[in-house]
Amino acid sequence: MAGAWHQGTPWGMLRRGRSRRRFWLVLVLLLVVLVMGVAVVVVPGLQRRLIYFPDSSAVPPAGRVIDDARDVTLHTSDGLELGAWFVPAGGDAQLDLAVLVAPGNGGNRAGRAGLARELSRRGLAVLLMDYRGYGGNPGSPSEQGLIADAVAGVEALTALGYVPGRTIYLGESLGTGVVAALQARTPPAGLVLRSPFTELADVGAHHYPWLPVRLVLRDRFEVVRHLASGSVPTTVIYGDRDTIVPAELSVRVADATPGVVERVVLPGADHNDPVMFGPPVADAVLRLARQVA
Repeated sequence: MAGAWHQGTPWGMLRRGRSRRRFWLVLVLLLVVLVMGVAVVVVPGLQRRLIYFPDSSAVPPAGRVIDDARDVTLHTSDGLELGAWFVPAGGDAQLDLAVLVAPGNGGNRAGRAGLARELSRRGLAVLLMDYRGYGGNPGSPSEQGLIADAVAGVEALTALGYVPGRTIYLGESLGTGVVAALQARTPPAGLVLRSPFTELADVGAHHYPWLPVRLVLRDRFEVVRHLASGSVPTTVIYGDRDTIVPAELSVRVADATPGVVERVVLPGADHNDPVMFGPPVADAVLRLARQVA
């Protein structure tokens, strides 16, 4: 009787209220832990599907798309053979420099034929590569895999007579993460970063704010970290209406890179607008080439 009376007092009701709050707090914490646990286990397995969108379509022979271009094969350190196109320098004012194009996430080398023509007309040789899993190439993409593919591109250009000191690395978007790591290993004559990001986690957090991206991301592409101690002459190009890589990330890359010699802002340009593959980009590469030649 006394116990029943005690439960009916304000003190008893307060205790019951606290117990309910503790119960719901514990339940919410358990749910958060469960969700985080699922994310940590599942997301790493899915992250490459969230990061990479390879166009695996086979491409035609180089000469069918670009006059005087030819097919070359890149041999990676882990045993893959990757298709690529070499476009010799055209025009009258040849600079004895090559451009290694490390592409972004979309399409394949056939979609960059126009850029290669623009660069060739400006007297620059070009290697258009596709990563593993792209453009009919074998393998599956990963950060270390893409870097190994770019290393194979450097080796192919060296065999063609263009040593790294006579080569400009041009990275597009995801490719900026590739060439940032590549230049730390094998410095080029110059570096062009088109739509760069600080690190991939910053882009992921922008697009997937509901995922613990920084906790689970394995392929990090830490552009700023790789560039911080370098001195390679660098041009940064970005559109100020970029919906894929926010322009402020590209600004931060330019601010943090010691070797920046030019910033090119393309007004009103989104990530994959034609201008991002056209004459303004080729002109910026040419200005850098003349500076480092």
